[in-house]
Amino acid sequence: MSSFDKHAFISYAHIDNQPLTVHEQGWVTQFHATLATMLSQRLGKDAQIWRDPQLSGNDLFANEIIDQFARTATLISIVSPRYLTSEWCRRELDAFCAAAGHSIGVVVGNKSRVFKVVKTPVDKSVPLPPSMQETLGYDFYADDAGYPQELDPAYGEQAKQQFLRALGKLAYDLSKSLHQLANAQTAAAAPAPANSATSTARPPIFLASCGQDLRRAREELATALEMHGFEVLPNSILSSSEDELVPELERLLARCNLSIHLVGGSVGPVPDGDSGQSLLMLENRVAASQSSVASPSGGQRCLRRLIWLPAGVSSARPEQQAFIDALQRDADLQRGADLLRGDIEELKGAMFAALQSAAVPVRESVDNAEGVRGGHVVHVLMNEADRAAALPLIKLLRGRGVQVTIPVFAGDAASLREANSQLQSSCDAVILFFGSGDGVWKHYKQTELRKHAPAVSDRNRTDWTLLAQPVSADKETLLLIDEPNVIDALGGITEGVLEPLLTTLVRARGGLA
Repeated sequence: MSSFDKHAFISYAHIDNQPLTVHEQGWVTQFHATLATMLSQRLGKDAQIWRDPQLSGNDLFANEIIDQFARTATLISIVSPRYLTSEWCRRELDAFCAAAGHSIGVVVGNKSRVFKVVKTPVDKSVPLPPSMQETLGYDFYADDAGYPQELDPAYGEQAKQQFLRALGKLAYDLSKSLHQLANAQTAAAAPAPANSATSTARPPIFLASCGQDLRRAREELATALEMHGFEVLPNSILSSSEDELVPELERLLARCNLSIHLVGGSVGPVPDGDSGQSLLMLENRVAASQSSVASPSGGQRCLRRLIWLPAGVSSARPEQQAFIDALQRDADLQRGADLLRGDIEELKGAMFAALQSAAVPVRESVDNAEGVRGGHVVHVLMNEADRAAALPLIKLLRGRGVQVTIPVFAGDAASLREANSQLQSSCDAVILFFGSGDGVWKHYKQTELRKHAPAVSDRNRTDWTLLAQPVSADKETLLLIDEPNVIDALGGITEGVLEPLLTTLVRARGGLA
């Protein structure tokens, strides 16, 4: 992790770690332990997450903590009513930001190094510290019969599953930021190349806000887009004033070729303004107006839009129900949009089809001194349930200059067969990601690979099997019999375990460029 010794520091108020019952662990203790496990799996090595378990207030010990912030990559603030009034918590936050400012900054790229975890909603009249005001944050509470309930495993199985899902999203985003920080430090330390080529970046995708009922669906879409290398906007908190919000939305949408709007029964936040419209209504209105506007280079710029109404959607709020009804008949609200109904998988299929038809330019792989060069393509064949687990593998390969493809999961059966067959036969290597699937799944996929092996091609494809968690008897047997082209990643996905694959690619395509 370059010059950082610690991945994250957890800043919290002592009262928020008091267990609800005498036999339970404190909330922060559970949060810390689970996040450490999830982040370790994302990074492929032990995550170094620390906090002050004593909160003793001892000045000497406090200074020792603050002195370590210069070597800490990120800070996780557990926001609660007590956190905002705690002088010591504010001191931790200010000290971390000061240390970050003396290195590569609090914000790197477009990502803040301060992660805001809202355990308990706070009074909006109490201002958040400046370093938190622009970050989206992670809500660890849910609406329960009209009042916010903390996601605490002590409340039962449903709360536990929501707690784990929220932590999974945080661990994923944290791992991305850590890789970004490491790359930023490397770039800052390295001399600029004499003739560096400018890469073509994909335009970001605007994923509109939604109500509480569709929040999980929105997170699924955001994760899927990020896995394919897209930046998702908005990536910071939007203005709560309508007068400031509309120009802000116009600027964001002007950067995008596609906007996606999820409309459910919940109203969502309502900015302060004369129209009284909710945020999702305003986002749709601005996107509709942006769907066909003059381009700075001449001609018309087209913003493709998708509006999704889940099957059977309705709302108990009259203003939201009126909006749902109007979306289905008002041409102005639908301008530039495909109106979709159905389940989340149908929406995903339409989303990726829209990206393909828009001919969004693909970001070129960036070569580095130790990378595999020359346009190598690796297809990661995986179970859909392993998408998140395969992210470290995909990022490591891309970091070495390898183009990575993954299966298409949405669409009719014939289209899926054709698309996935083409992906498998037009690459330099296939990695069968053997994670959540069982031995029967592995055998079936390997049979498919043999069927779709390229006959005569300039690509001499090699097939590999990567063993990922969880451990199983089938995976242990593969290691015992020493089957060729098996990558043992049961202990984590690292560059070391991928070296045989990378070496084979170099030899097969004529070495380094």
